[in-house]
Amino acid sequence: MNVALLSAFIPTFFFVSITPGMCMTLAMTLGMTIGVKRALWMMLGELAGVATVATLSAIGVAALLLNYPSVFLVLKYLGGAYLAYIGVQMWLSKGKMAIKMEPDGKPASRVDLISQGFITAIANPKGWAFFVALLPPFLDASQPLANQLVVLIAIILTLEFTCLLIYATGGRTLKSILMHSGNVRIMNRIAGSLMIGVGAWLAIG
Repeated sequence: MNVALLSAFIPTFFFVSITPGMCMTLAMTLGMTIGVKRALWMMLGELAGVATVATLSAIGVAALLLNYPSVFLVLKYLGGAYLAYIGVQMWLSKGKMAIKMEPDGKPASRVDLISQGFITAIANPKGWAFFVALLPPFLDASQPLANQLVVLIAIILTLEFTCLLIYATGGRTLKSILMHSGNVRIMNRIAGSLMIGVGAWLAIG
């Protein structure tokens, strides 16, 4: 790819990725409640979703979907309701995501975490619109599309993963500071409120 295009592409997408949004808020919340290591499973699902959105946007499928937003409605509402439900459970200091008062209780499974990340990434019409608007200008019609997509999506995923780690680490740091007082319930309510916010954002965004 053209070096000049890459030099513009990398800072553009890093700025977009680092900007607070649903996925970054989710990463921070999980970093706060289950730790960065287990939050990596959510990040795996989120990155798979971002790769899917970016690929379909580049080949034009997203333009069709954006003309028929009802395609997103069921997934948006179900995904938003699910995340909000988890947030309520955390707020009440219950459920798989809540910081446990006692060491018992079953943690969220890897499939749960991967699903949360994937749904959050693909069910956001703003994400599709963003990729439809920004990705095509960086594609050269005279060059093979597949090769360009491999390079650009690899860069996007690297930047996205870096930003997810930054937010998850920030959540873990916040937990360390607030947990110093031993008030687990307050931590759960903060994390639960953030999760409810992500769910509402997903449903109405």
